[in-house]
Amino acid sequence: MKACLCKSFGPPESLVFEDIAEPVAGPGEVLIRVRACALNFFDTLIIRGKYQYKPDVPFSPGAEFAGVVDLVGDGVTSVSPGDRVMGYMRWGAAREKVVVGENALVALPDDVSFETAAGLSVTYGTTLHAYRDRAGLKAGETVAVLGASGGVGQAAVEIAAIMGAKVIACASSEDKLAFARTLGAELTVDYSTQPLKDTLKDLTGGRGVDVVYDPVGGDLSEQALRATAWEGRFLVVGFAAGEIPKIPLNLLLLKGCDMRGVFWGAALDRDPDGHRANMGQVLSWIEDGRLKPHVHGVYPLEDISTALSEIAARRVRGKVILTP
Repeated sequence: MKACLCKSFGPPESLVFEDIAEPVAGPGEVLIRVRACALNFFDTLIIRGKYQYKPDVPFSPGAEFAGVVDLVGDGVTSVSPGDRVMGYMRWGAAREKVVVGENALVALPDDVSFETAAGLSVTYGTTLHAYRDRAGLKAGETVAVLGASGGVGQAAVEIAAIMGAKVIACASSEDKLAFARTLGAELTVDYSTQPLKDTLKDLTGGRGVDVVYDPVGGDLSEQALRATAWEGRFLVVGFAAGEIPKIPLNLLLLKGCDMRGVFWGAALDRDPDGHRANMGQVLSWIEDGRLKPHVHGVYPLEDISTALSEIAARRVRGKVILTP
């Protein structure tokens, strides 16, 4: 089978394509014929050896996939050959076939395309886990989403709106905020020109926001924390700005608020049933037409270098999908 391989850490142009042996499904494992896989910003890091996970070379990038069950190993009962499925595997999906554990798979309805499904696990899985499992988000609450035009930021705007929250999208330019408004944001903050804390306070009549969704980190985190309401919840999702902030803990005391970590990858391992329930909800929203994930572009697998370069340059809006 064909596979995209990272044989030595480097830029996207260093990736190669080779024929490799087809994997074999062992006990509890499933062989999937990949119909689509998705790329994320972390794929631009993992091929350079700069991500928190450093797989041994050679390996394939790509963590998300959708496809059709080819074969099942001994003991597998939840899926059968021919079933449509989607899943997540940290890395290794940019190839024609993959083997994963049975618990890593989610059943895919017939009316959700492989291209759409391939890009759901990381951004929408992270976000629904953050809101439902960590924040306990309720309809009518106010959510401030930092980095609202990025991958998880877009999902955060969409899902908060579907859950009945009032969404304040925060980003660094007017064109990014205009995009966020099309996703369901009611209010916006351009933190390249407006003070984030003061503007969030003004937009909430001085009360502050109930939930902060922060995949950015850096200087923005403390500003947003200072704009939380009494008993607000600050969701630590990531550090796209590159800097992990140092937060004065007296702010949590004075506001009676919480900071809650969102480590979706670990939650997926610890509670696969909860993950499947969350993804079932996401798929249901798509089937109902309430959620319409945005796909930036679909590329042949051989064009992965171009696709990764687009992501690294932050020129994408939505998911980047590859088709073997």
